Amino acid sequence: MKRAHAMPFGAVLRPGGGARFRLWAPSAQRVDLVLDGGPSAGESPMRGQPGGWFEFDVVGAAAGQRYGFRIDGDLVVPDPASRANPDDVHGRSLLVDPLAFEWTDDRWPGRPWHEAVVYELHVGCFTPQGTFAAVVDRLDDLVALGVTAIELMPVADFPGQRGWGYDGVLPFAPEAGYGTPEDLKRLVCAAHARGLMVLLDVVYNHFGPDGNYLHVYAKPFFNPHVPTPWGAAINLDGEHSRTVRDFFIHNALYWIEEFHLDGLRLDAVHAMHDTSAQHFVDELAQAVRNGPGRQRHVHVVLENDLNDARRLARAPDGRPALADAQWNDDVHHTLHVIVTAETDGYYTDFADEPLALFARALAEGFAYQGQPSRYRHGEARGSPSTGLPPTAFVNSTQTHDQVGNRAFGERLVALAPGDRQQDALRALTACVLLAPSPPMLFMGEEFAASAPFLYFCDFSGELARAVTEGRRAEFCRFSRFADPRVRERIPDPNDERTFVASKLDWSERGQPPHADWLALYARLLHCRSSVLVPWLDDARCGSFTISTPGTLHLVWPLAGGRRWHLLAQLADHAGPADLRAALLGDIVYSSHGGVQALQPWSVLAALQSR
Repeated sequence: MKRAHAMPFGAVLRPGGGARFRLWAPSAQRVDLVLDGGPSAGESPMRGQPGGWFEFDVVGAAAGQRYGFRIDGDLVVPDPASRANPDDVHGRSLLVDPLAFEWTDDRWPGRPWHEAVVYELHVGCFTPQGTFAAVVDRLDDLVALGVTAIELMPVADFPGQRGWGYDGVLPFAPEAGYGTPEDLKRLVCAAHARGLMVLLDVVYNHFGPDGNYLHVYAKPFFNPHVPTPWGAAINLDGEHSRTVRDFFIHNALYWIEEFHLDGLRLDAVHAMHDTSAQHFVDELAQAVRNGPGRQRHVHVVLENDLNDARRLARAPDGRPALADAQWNDDVHHTLHVIVTAETDGYYTDFADEPLALFARALAEGFAYQGQPSRYRHGEARGSPSTGLPPTAFVNSTQTHDQVGNRAFGERLVALAPGDRQQDALRALTACVLLAPSPPMLFMGEEFAASAPFLYFCDFSGELARAVTEGRRAEFCRFSRFADPRVRERIPDPNDERTFVASKLDWSERGQPPHADWLALYARLLHCRSSVLVPWLDDARCGSFTISTPGTLHLVWPLAGGRRWHLLAQLADHAGPADLRAALLGDIVYSSHGGVQALQPWSVLAALQSR
């Protein structure tokens, strides 16, 4: 089986030999193709085409040659649609033949979304080697745990040897430090062979600050009238925006078709400025649904800080009209407040009645569905989500954002050192993993990894100094970082030791207390897959009651007239003994063994047949 996405730009090998090179450079007067190696090496002026395009065919070009584009007789830049950039983002691009890879997963149909248990991982920190190939060696561990999908943090080529991936500048080229495009394809094949979906985090709201040359030769790629924290906004709705939108839509289809991925997670869609009649996100989702989504299960997941539920609507047949799901940070925030009692920053919105907000987020989707936000100075946040199925939301106890954006990158287990906090974290984790919404784990949480996940990058010069100083200045508004000497202790993002400290130590999995956490996660996910998932394809919005302080009862309608019950005592005291009678159906999970009275920080789950 061969796979390639038809690209209207970049470098494309011709079936009969040679290659076509195409660049959109409306701000350039002249573009020369620079081709290295082989008999066709040299510089050639590219032909100008209508609309700011430049094109050139090279009869003798072959896979494996390096190439670049010289702009107006001066700067040589890589291809913005490069399929590989082995010498990092400032180097020449590599001419790649996607049809040279032999796929072994041609019978893979994907998996329906209601089966998703997502495992978010950073390729560089997931293993000591930090490569695509090394991820393969750990896939069996994830399958045994109960994971059904891995979600790779962005792999688009970024500057330097280490970074989170959100500063990528070559969105079609897998990060060279992780391996070749073929290495990523082998990872996808290996995952599919084990029944695992592969999702990819993509960034379409900005480029990184180093290595983005589009502003030199394609100024209309950006909208100078709309500033963002990353500079001028991507031009999604102004003059020439059609080409810009096509660039990113082709990128989405490229990952799904050429790399056979099972879906994308779109970063920060709230940061995409677009006043078009059809929003870019909607157009992209429809392109996925009407393209590769017709042949197999392909999923679109959103991150949207606005709690905007509009793109989560279901069609009359129950399938998503646009996006399958959206990250539900409200679940994390309420859980975090309950466990740690922190109320700084955006946690202030969850300081009052966090248990009720946690229950609402689990049952209805969002905790904030239009209420005023204290953190946002009274601005209304969110939209109603009660008409949506629970599968429209991805719940988590931790994510790369919520761990890594802390000054010292502490995981939640490190912020809950006492016995009471550990008990609370176990109970709340059980609620998240046994609720119908697809859960997402952040790498290592299943064995309470001791490694932090810090913010790291690999910039140089003045940019490196600015990032280090800016990172520390971010925290000066917090009282515990008011002292400059304390802020100086915040790890330097550009120091390689910051990156190394964030790598998982897999040997911990067999040691106490890590092994106990691993056993808990495996037990919960086994219960989910064997009892709950078979009835999730027609799950509907749930309801909740808090009958006494700390006693929570949630109920969701499932397929076939069944109902799923969660009964939890989320407090330091026991619940009333007679509450057990309210839990209808067969008990399928009990955190504390007995079922007569609810013990402090205990959880029961039951499946009601009719």
